[in-house]
Amino acid sequence: MWRRLAVAVLAGGLVLAACGAPAAAGVAVVASAVPDRPAAAGELPDPGAVPAATTLTDRDGTPIAYLDEQYRLPVPYSRISTAMVAAVVDVEDRRFFSESGVDPIGTARALVTDAAGGDVQGGSTITQQYVKNWLIDVVDADDPAAQQADRADSIGRKIREAVLAQRLAHSASKQDVLAGYLNTLEFSGNLYGVEAASRAYFGTDAAHLDVPRAALLAGMVNNPTRYDPYRHPAAATDRRDTVIVAMRAAGSITPAQAAAATAAPLGVLPGGPVTPGGNCYGATPGAGFVCEYVVDQLQKAGITEHQLDTGGYTVRTTLDPKVTAAAQAAVDRNVPPAQDGVANTLALIRPGHDDHQILAMVSNRTPGTDGGAGQTTTDLVADPSNVFGAGSSFKIFTTAVALEAGTVGFDSTLPDPTSTCVTPPVTNQYTRCYPVANDNPRYPDPISLPDALATSPNTAFVELEARTGVPKVIDMARRLGLRDTLAAPLAGGTPITDPADPRSQDPRWNQPQSQYFQNLLSFTLGVSPVSTLEMANVAATIQSDGTWCRPDAVLSVTDRTGADVPVARTACDQAVAPGIAHTMAAGLGRDTITGTSAAAARNAHWTRPTIGKTGTTNTSESVAFVGATGGIDGIAGSSMVFADGAHPSQICPGTPVHLGQDCGKGAFGGTVAAPPWFDAVGTALGTAPDVPLPPPDPAYTPAR
Repeated sequence: MWRRLAVAVLAGGLVLAACGAPAAAGVAVVASAVPDRPAAAGELPDPGAVPAATTLTDRDGTPIAYLDEQYRLPVPYSRISTAMVAAVVDVEDRRFFSESGVDPIGTARALVTDAAGGDVQGGSTITQQYVKNWLIDVVDADDPAAQQADRADSIGRKIREAVLAQRLAHSASKQDVLAGYLNTLEFSGNLYGVEAASRAYFGTDAAHLDVPRAALLAGMVNNPTRYDPYRHPAAATDRRDTVIVAMRAAGSITPAQAAAATAAPLGVLPGGPVTPGGNCYGATPGAGFVCEYVVDQLQKAGITEHQLDTGGYTVRTTLDPKVTAAAQAAVDRNVPPAQDGVANTLALIRPGHDDHQILAMVSNRTPGTDGGAGQTTTDLVADPSNVFGAGSSFKIFTTAVALEAGTVGFDSTLPDPTSTCVTPPVTNQYTRCYPVANDNPRYPDPISLPDALATSPNTAFVELEARTGVPKVIDMARRLGLRDTLAAPLAGGTPITDPADPRSQDPRWNQPQSQYFQNLLSFTLGVSPVSTLEMANVAATIQSDGTWCRPDAVLSVTDRTGADVPVARTACDQAVAPGIAHTMAAGLGRDTITGTSAAAARNAHWTRPTIGKTGTTNTSESVAFVGATGGIDGIAGSSMVFADGAHPSQICPGTPVHLGQDCGKGAFGGTVAAPPWFDAVGTALGTAPDVPLPPPDPAYTPAR
């Protein structure tokens, strides 16, 4: 190898010898600059280590998002068109397939000029250019000073490249070197490699590049900014035509093909280059929140953000495109994306005993930084982002605890005064009773448990919560699904414990909800921050015979070679006995028939057997619907509509749903949150047959 390099240097020396001693001394300087060491780790290009975008797909394999630091989609030589191979070889390095990494003729010419004190010359082969690009965009990608040295017009830099190029030429095939080079190339913007460029400029892949398009990309290699077809179309056309001339001269195309290619338009996509963006903000419609959840899930499983952005993984998610499209359309019809101050979130999950797969996570908002366009930088669906709470849907937890403890049975009746003041279970000299009243005086007193679940009186459930104990109700909420919700403080976010922060002394900020509400009877009324996704999972747990599984958004992960990558997952557990889940399902089965969502169900022509529970906060700043239908193979979900602006106030029904004080008592879970649930789930299920709800378990029918 060194002998081959010496041949190049000697060639320059022989020429320079005729020019006198000063030039010969220059050659000595050149020779002394050759590093006498092996290549440092990472210096030699490795096609398997080039940063590559991670592709997220839906469950059918269609891409929904890309994660990258450099948008690059490496492809093998076999997936690069012959036109592209010919174009780049003919214009950049016509002797590529016969030389040995360094072109002696070109190198000798460059070294003669350089050693004589002239301008530093080119003479680089494709292999040398590959090495240079590798050093700039891979090895030193995070080191601007090193990148500057990699670009320096110096003899030392060129010799280093030549040494590495020779080593590479003897360790890799010509096809692999050329593919590596084409995969490493930097185009304009954040575009790297021929495959990403093909998609961004032309909407096709590298395997289908024809002569004019291949010539355009090959021409851009020389100077991606100068020959940018969008900013400088005339210069790009001239450069493309220069490449076509080179292809014709090399015999790669016929004169007729050259004429046709020269006459062709640039053919780039309008408004391009069209790139997907390097994070979840660039996800396809309806996929942004699932994307964010997937990233979080994989990072918790041990795959770092940097690995995701550079590893070239393929992540097949659980997202169902049909269900997602139906869900996105439903929330957008209910609350337009740019509607000021009102968010509508909807999460849909497939129940199961082994996993709870997320089918859709959508909102009228989308991930992004443009608030005026309805974008948000928080995960509105997965995080406890509804800071006002899910209202009476929390009565599910009080009921489940009471059934489990034998405090009530399915056939029990509950005291239901119009108003009352209930003393918390744990008292001291400062304890006051908790005043609570029903929304209207027309509730029966007493009321049956199924009717109470359907019509949702407050006094009956607050008294039941006092009898069972608030800590047990909180624990039931955790068991059925509110794992992350209950870890968040009342003020939202994460508990603040830094003594330097004055909020660390405030229980609303420094305690998780699981601790804050230990003796507060308001818990069953759903007055605290809550996750839409986790409330959907509560319905999925009930529908899954009491089996809780963490909502899962990942079906599989493979690396760039196609090998499976294991993903650690939280084990499912039996949150409640199947008999309790069945009894709860039976008790929740009247909501869409005679309960608070019945009118919305009729308007939607909804007749499927469904478990359901609505929720409305005291001042209608948040409304919710939680439900499931279709049995273990059906859909469970939660729809929440809540104030999300800087000046939250009452939500009003209408077209569109809006903030205001012009609607009396405001929105309700049944009037505003339930309709998009019926809309989305009905479309998603289509003609799927109805599945009856289970009857109440005899063991939990009477109070024990």
